[in-house]
Amino acid sequence: MLSLQRSKFSLPKGITYLNCAYMSPLLKKVEKAGIEGIKGKRNPLHISPKEFFTSGELLRKQFAKLVGTKDPKRIAIVASASYGMANAAHNIKLHSSEKVIVMGEQFPSNYYPWQRLCLDSGARLEVIAPPQTRVNRGKIWNERILDAIDKDTRIVAMGHVHWADGTLYDLKEIRKRTLEVGALLLIDATQSVGALPFNIQSIQPDVLVCAGYKWMMGPYSIGLAYYGPYFDNGIPIEENWINRLNSEDFAGLINYEVAYQPGALRYEVGEHSNFILAPMMLEALQQINEWKPKNIQAYCAKISKKPIELLKDNGFWIEDDKYRASHLFGVRLPEGMDINKVKAKLKKKDISVSYRGDAIRVSPNVYNQEKELMNFAHVLIE
Repeated sequence: MLSLQRSKFSLPKGITYLNCAYMSPLLKKVEKAGIEGIKGKRNPLHISPKEFFTSGELLRKQFAKLVGTKDPKRIAIVASASYGMANAAHNIKLHSSEKVIVMGEQFPSNYYPWQRLCLDSGARLEVIAPPQTRVNRGKIWNERILDAIDKDTRIVAMGHVHWADGTLYDLKEIRKRTLEVGALLLIDATQSVGALPFNIQSIQPDVLVCAGYKWMMGPYSIGLAYYGPYFDNGIPIEENWINRLNSEDFAGLINYEVAYQPGALRYEVGEHSNFILAPMMLEALQQINEWKPKNIQAYCAKISKKPIELLKDNGFWIEDDKYRASHLFGVRLPEGMDINKVKAKLKKKDISVSYRGDAIRVSPNVYNQEKELMNFAHVLIE
C-alpha cells in the first residue's frame, strides 16, 4: 500500500489541492528534468543526432508498460488528446447510413473530431446521455451505451471514466459489443491512465489517447497514444521528416522516402524529440510505473472513503463505488443548496477543486491525505 508522497512535490503548505483532474502538480524530479533540458539547449553542440530518437524510444517503452502492451512501436508521442484523435478521424471513412456514438457531456477533444466527420459524411452522431436519476445511475448509463451499439455503429468514442464526475464505464463489455457489430472503439483515457489500471491486451481498443499533464504527471503539450492494427497503413495528419523510414540518417534526409516508420510512429507529432518536455514526461512515467496505478487507486480509495460516507450521510450525492473511480468523483449538492456559496467557502479555505456540469469534481492523488478530504467535506456541510 502506498503512503503519503507529498514530499516528492513542491506544493505549498496551507493549500488543499484536490484538483489533479485539472492539472497535476509537477514532481520535483520532473521539474529537475525540465530544468536540465533547458540548460542543455544552451549549448546544442552536445545534442547528437542519436538523441533525437533515444528519448522517444524510452518514453514509448514506459507508456507501453503503463498500459499493458508488449509492442512500444504501437505507441506514438503526440501533442495532445485532440492531436491523437485527429489522426484516427483522418483515417476513418464514414457512410451516411452509419453512426458514431459518444457520451453525454463528453470532453470536447473527443467530441469535435466526430462531429466534423459526421457533418462531412452525413453520418449520425448519437449522444448517450446519463439517466436523470440518482439511483443506479452508472449501471443504467452503461446499459444504455450497450443497447445503443448496433449494426449501424461505426465508431464508439468515449473515455474510461467520465471527465466531469468519474463515472466508470464497463469497457470490457462495451468492447465485446463493438466487436460483435464491427465497430471501432476509440478511448480518451486522459482522466484515468496513470491513476486507474488500464490494460491494452484486456480491452483491445483501436485507439487509446492520453494527454500527459494530468494523471501521468507530465508537462503540458505532450501526450501518448496507442494505435491498433486498423491504423497500421494510415496517413498521418502531419507529414514530418522524423516519421519517415530511415530518418535516423541525417545525411540522407534528402533521399525522400515514401514509407513511414513502422507501427504507430507515423502518427507522431513533429519535433516530438523535444529535449525539455520528453525527459520530463519520461521521469513522470517512470515514477508512475514504480508506484503502479492499482496502488494509486487504492490509496485514493482509502483516503476518500470516510469523507464520502460523511457527505452521503448529509444529503450529498456521489456515484456508487462500483460505478465510479476513486481518483476522480463528482459531488452533487442537496436540493436547494447554493453552489456559489459553496464555491466561496472552498476558495476562502484554499481548497482547490473543479466545477463541471452540476458536479463538484474532486480529484485527489498521492500527495493528499484523508484529513484534507475530511476538511473539504466539513466545509460543504457547514
